[in-house]
Amino acid sequence: METPLTRLVGVRHPLVQTGMGWVAGPRLVSAAANAGALGILASATMTVEQLRAAVREVKSRTDAPFGVNLRADAGDAAERVRIVVTEGVRVASFALAPSRELIARLKDAGVVVIPSVGARRHAEKVAAWGADAVVVQGGEGGGHTGNVATTVLLPQVVDAVDIPVIAAGGFFDGRGLVAALAYGAAGVAMGTRFLLTSDSTVPPAVQARYLAAAVKDITVTTKVDGLPHRMLRSELVETLERSGRGTALLRAVRHAASFRKLSGLSWAQMVRDGLAMRHGKDLSWSQVLLAANTPMLLKASMVEGRTDLGVMASGQVAGVIEDLPSCAELVDRIMAEARATLAALPPDPPR
Repeated sequence: METPLTRLVGVRHPLVQTGMGWVAGPRLVSAAANAGALGILASATMTVEQLRAAVREVKSRTDAPFGVNLRADAGDAAERVRIVVTEGVRVASFALAPSRELIARLKDAGVVVIPSVGARRHAEKVAAWGADAVVVQGGEGGGHTGNVATTVLLPQVVDAVDIPVIAAGGFFDGRGLVAALAYGAAGVAMGTRFLLTSDSTVPPAVQARYLAAAVKDITVTTKVDGLPHRMLRSELVETLERSGRGTALLRAVRHAASFRKLSGLSWAQMVRDGLAMRHGKDLSWSQVLLAANTPMLLKASMVEGRTDLGVMASGQVAGVIEDLPSCAELVDRIMAEARATLAALPPDPPR
């Protein structure tokens, strides 16, 4: 199925596996890429050297195009961009809008730039700055999210920009792909659906928690880092929502100390990164610290298997997913469903 997305990045199918921290590592990314989707490597939870090693591992596992998700506001963003360029990575994606200068630098090096946005005005801005495509995530999506449904946000953005638009938030099957294409999208991006595959490194106990979740078990809270964050309801979420400010601050400091040791960042760098994630919000210091060390909360679940102590970011689609196919099986199934859906559409009505 050829679309502006497949032509832009050179993949076989208009599907994107999103860059999920602690989840989108070399194994999942290469499996998605070999299946014909665009795999995106998550770099925010890696050191610079780990990123370089991860990129080379993906390249050793697949000849297909793949991407790296970057934080435009990270203190070492320039060094990470250098790795993307020198290693010949096809796509750079961003959760926060990169600057005009950063987009230009990547494009000059032949890298396709695909920022993610949650509002039409943000899509218009990055398109004007030269972005090659844009991922538009509706409120159904997991992790940091907005409050506008994909079905409302997507057509707004499609009508506003003249670059390929990739729909995210609420997609998990071929019917959803056809619906997105009907809205004018060039493809769909999926996180939770790829997290729940046999190629994912997420511990079995955590995957089981996702599979057991109903739609009502997926909530949005601001108690993790002050920003709306969609995740599975868990013991940690309930504790955070009950905690007073003092308790939250102590917990934030403890997690921040762990993340500082893991990442090698200084306290000043962590606070600066936390402040950069505030987006102008009026956050408490505990929330600023949590914003800087949210990766540790994700690591507890996605790496260590602690469903009681970790954050399990999740799209609402977790409530309707019931199996763990391989990436190849998933992509083949989605494309077969899409073709069957298109074939089943009624013919043009008589005029």
